[in-house]
Amino acid sequence: MDIYTPMIALSLVAELSSGLFHKLTGRRQLVAEQKPGHNISARTRKQDKSLVQFANSTFYELCPPGTSKSSVTRCKPGANCPSSHSGISRQLSPLSVTEDSSAPILELQSRGSSGVCGHRVERQNRSADDGTQTHSENSSQENRIKARCLSCTSMVLKAIWGLLIILSVSSSWVGTTQIVKITYKNFYCPFFMTWFSTNWNIMFFPVYYSGHLATAQEKQSPMKKFRECSRIFGEDGLTLKLFLKRTAPFSILWTLTNYLYLLALKKLTATDVSALFCCNKAFVFLLSWIVLKDRFMGVRIVAAIMAITGIVMMAYADNFHADSIIGVAFAVGSASTSALYKVLFKMFLGSANFGEAAHFVSTLGFFNLIFISFTPVILYFTKVEHWSSFAALPWGCLCGMAGLWLAFNILVNVGVVLTYPILISIGTVLSVPGNAAVDLLKQEVIFNVVRLAATIIICIGFLLMLLPEEWDEITLRFINSLKEKKSEEHVEDMTDASAHLRGRSRANGTVSIPLA
Repeated sequence: MDIYTPMIALSLVAELSSGLFHKLTGRRQLVAEQKPGHNISARTRKQDKSLVQFANSTFYELCPPGTSKSSVTRCKPGANCPSSHSGISRQLSPLSVTEDSSAPILELQSRGSSGVCGHRVERQNRSADDGTQTHSENSSQENRIKARCLSCTSMVLKAIWGLLIILSVSSSWVGTTQIVKITYKNFYCPFFMTWFSTNWNIMFFPVYYSGHLATAQEKQSPMKKFRECSRIFGEDGLTLKLFLKRTAPFSILWTLTNYLYLLALKKLTATDVSALFCCNKAFVFLLSWIVLKDRFMGVRIVAAIMAITGIVMMAYADNFHADSIIGVAFAVGSASTSALYKVLFKMFLGSANFGEAAHFVSTLGFFNLIFISFTPVILYFTKVEHWSSFAALPWGCLCGMAGLWLAFNILVNVGVVLTYPILISIGTVLSVPGNAAVDLLKQEVIFNVVRLAATIIICIGFLLMLLPEEWDEITLRFINSLKEKKSEEHVEDMTDASAHLRGRSRANGTVSIPLA
């Protein structure tokens, strides 16, 4: 039967069953015509049995393996069993020759998808399902790989931007400090310099809007963008009442911070002033702990103590000279007002995005131009800060100082958007060695042991302030992961060693029991 195709085999079984059915039906009619009580001969019964056995054996040879008995049904005599081209099934139907005797016959019935070709269809369906599942797994794995690549790329870009921001922030702060020192040689008017540089903050928002026009896909009008960014003052935006209520205290603190910083640069070197100004991180923590009820952290208390120790050592470096003590007081006052500005900003205004920060700083510039301009005029006429003529002013140094100060403020806010905020603080503390290098080149400072130790202690305290709140938990998880990796490597080494010992023992004809 192997030479026939499945369709030929099906037709053979159908013809055989049909012939057997007609033959047995004719015998039943023949028996029915006989007299009552007359039995069918033994020869006829033997022929029926042989036909049934031959049909059964032929059916089993042609039907595929796995045809269950559940598909076997019984039809009554003369019943029309359904048939279909999709497959075959076997069923035994008793044909009663008389009321007391019967003979089994084989008939065909449709089984739908469970016929001869059922197993082939099932195999095709299974292979199709397996192919679909494999394709979905491959696509999901590709998506995971793409997501990892994108995350790695974003981290690399953030690190590159962070490195550029660090260098830009530190260089702009060093440049500002050194230009102030140069300006003091011919022109000493610290409040006028503070007022002049603060007025440049007005340009912060125009610079931000220019960047918005260059990078944004959906561009907005200046007034619409201004109203959107003025939400930092509230839902109603910037009103005259809020302008006076919110801007006045912050403008005063801004002016005091810069003015005290410039006064300290007259008494101390740029290295000492920049190192002392780094203490503002410690003051921010102390004020946040007291005013904002922030979480207490022992490591930041240690950092604050280190900052105070550095301040005292800095004053002791010149044997508590009068100018040295006054300069230290000015620098510490500048750091304190800067910390108070940051804490009050967080208390009343909360966090701000880049646009809102640009709007707020520009508003400070407008307030400074309108309400604080009378102070330089008063100082000029009282001869406290006097100059011969406006033509004699060092406009180059003044514009350079104001431009670098504005660049520093812009870079600080841009850096928070493009990279990690901690890198901005690192850029600020790197201004200390930058100013030290410039002072050494200019031969304006001689570092003794006390001054060098004070600078290092303040910088270490500043770096300790940058630790996150969960630094202890992160450190413990990192140590535990290192221990787990070492234990896994040790287990792998022991497994490899035992496998090597087993291989050698098998080669030598002995059997070894691994200890691992």
